[in-house]
Amino acid sequence: MALHNPDFTTDDDSWDNSSAEFEQRFQLGSGMTSLSRSVSSERYEILDNLHVKFNLSKMRCCLKFLKVSGLFIFVVVCSVSIGFFPFSPPPIKFLTTTMNLTDFHDSALMKLDIGGPFVADVADQQTEEYIVVQISQTEDAGSRRRRPQQVVYNWSLPLSSRRNQQIITTRTFEILNRGTIFINIQAFLPEPGSVPLSVKYQYLHASIEAQVTVASITLVGVYVLIILEIVHRTLAAMLGSLAALAALAVVGERPSMVKVVEWIDYETLALLFGMMILVAIFSETGFFDYCAVKAYRFSRGKVWAMITILCLIAAILSAFLDNVTTMLLFTPVTIRLCEVLNLDPRHVLIAEVIFTNIGGAATAVGDPPNVIIVSKQELRKEGLDFAAFTGHMFVGICLVVLVSFPFLRLLYWNKKLYNKEPSEIVELKHEIYVWRLTAQRINPASREETAVKCLLMQKVLTLEILLRKKLRTFHRQISQEDKNWETNIQELQKKHRITDKILLIKCLTVLGCVILMFFLNSFVPGIHLDLGWIAILGAIWLLVLADIHDFEMILNRVEWATLLFFAALFVLMEALAHLHLIDYIGEQTALLIKVVPEEQRLAVAIILVLWVSALASSVIDNIPFTATMIPVLLNLSKDPDVNLPMKPLIFSLAMGACLGGNGTLIGASANVVCAGIAEQHGYGFSFMEFFRLGFPMMIVSCTIGMCYLLVAHVVLGWNS
Repeated sequence: MALHNPDFTTDDDSWDNSSAEFEQRFQLGSGMTSLSRSVSSERYEILDNLHVKFNLSKMRCCLKFLKVSGLFIFVVVCSVSIGFFPFSPPPIKFLTTTMNLTDFHDSALMKLDIGGPFVADVADQQTEEYIVVQISQTEDAGSRRRRPQQVVYNWSLPLSSRRNQQIITTRTFEILNRGTIFINIQAFLPEPGSVPLSVKYQYLHASIEAQVTVASITLVGVYVLIILEIVHRTLAAMLGSLAALAALAVVGERPSMVKVVEWIDYETLALLFGMMILVAIFSETGFFDYCAVKAYRFSRGKVWAMITILCLIAAILSAFLDNVTTMLLFTPVTIRLCEVLNLDPRHVLIAEVIFTNIGGAATAVGDPPNVIIVSKQELRKEGLDFAAFTGHMFVGICLVVLVSFPFLRLLYWNKKLYNKEPSEIVELKHEIYVWRLTAQRINPASREETAVKCLLMQKVLTLEILLRKKLRTFHRQISQEDKNWETNIQELQKKHRITDKILLIKCLTVLGCVILMFFLNSFVPGIHLDLGWIAILGAIWLLVLADIHDFEMILNRVEWATLLFFAALFVLMEALAHLHLIDYIGEQTALLIKVVPEEQRLAVAIILVLWVSALASSVIDNIPFTATMIPVLLNLSKDPDVNLPMKPLIFSLAMGACLGGNGTLIGASANVVCAGIAEQHGYGFSFMEFFRLGFPMMIVSCTIGMCYLLVAHVVLGWNS
């Protein structure tokens, strides 16, 4: 049966039309499917991104919680350790010639402090009056018999002719066995007389090796906190000081609060504080902006010529002034100069502070280790006075400077000295930072202060909105060379002028007097003012002359975090010295020198002393290290079995201690001061940023200094 439907056609045209329509519908359907899949995939990507961000924020919260919890537990443990161990016993007035000590239990060491009219330096004065301290011990061989008393240590102390002075000397003795310890003190005097003495002894519950290990772990922990920027470097130094004090308490040598405060070098803190006040008032005159424009004009618009000039001036000034003073004066000028030229101040400041430390090694007054060396009486008797020391070191440092400038240019070869963003955006970001910092410093104690803080935060929000608009609309490339420098000079001179000429005259007068007193303090023995006193008095003079009424504004510019960091660092280094870390380094250095054959001993001694001093000064303060190494090197030069001249060892110590400060951010005081001032201006640099530039410069400068010393003392024989 045939069926016919007019709507149903089977000819070729109709089939083609229907197939085309089907394909079109299929493509539309597939397009809709792919669109829905893309929308869903984008939705899934957004969800995945949100999930990843949530996981990252959750991980950050967990890490922050672990960090805070770990540090808090550490602080509690150290506090408990300090609280549960008593202070060291007070000194006992010496009345008898023999003391029996039997209550040492399981102690490993005995520390003996004797105070009396002793000679400050054993080699400074030849005297026939001295006392001998004998440490003897009896060994318990059993319950019925005791072995006879045996002298295990002899300690001779020369006496001074002035009986009213009191000098405390300390020595640590190892307890060899069980038994009674006898301390016998005898005075050898040409005529009958009395010698006032005070004796204090205490038992230590850890050996020297254990104490050195604890001190090394503490120092490494402080560096880990600073390098990884887990906490601020000031807090890291405070935590390290707390750990070192806790270790001393556990060992049995817990110092009192008065003793801990005495460890702080207040002369350095006073110098920093006084110069910070002077610089804070000086900055109100516009002098730093003026100097920045003049430096740019003198370099004729060439950035590297300008950096070279600044580094050379910093090196020359630091040879005659303290390094800290040089950086306190140079850092604001450099920051302002980089701001007007749209340069990144961090790299320029690091270069300046490196050459400041290099230039400070050239003279006897440029760096504290050199001052310690020249002030040693025995070294002066051997002909190592100001002129001899400066003449020898100046030649070597000139060679170091000549090599360091090309190497610095090589290190900065791929560094982008200009800011990646235009100057308008950089200045706007810095302005936002300053407004926010000002708002954070206001303590909302009253309604008016709360209102002012709210207004400042509103200003910050307005500037941030403006910054976002500029970042979206304003993109341009900055030329690496300023070809229109003459036009820019004219614009800069109109914009950056001296704002207060009368205050500038007052500041220059006081600062000139302070710098003159710094010079006279080094050469005129009749001036009994230290550098700290001079800086404080200069700050008081300028505060009076400038008629400062807004004292809070001046104090807000003082780097309190830097001052606190130095105070904590002084306590940390003194505690590490009490844990025998510095003595251990000196003794191991002397042992390594003695092992070398005699014909190669001088060259090896120069290399070893220089590099040990450089590496040690990079991680610990070079002042206590230098003070500890000088007696070690003097004894080494006097040892007949070693047969080494004294001057090459001392010059190696000075070269390594001064140049080693460039190794790390906390290797020298000038580094920390420069970083603190830069951080206050919003251009702080991290430990690793300084390390990547400073450590290679330290390696190169120490290598040149080593070659100079080897040629001078080994090849030419300049040892007299």
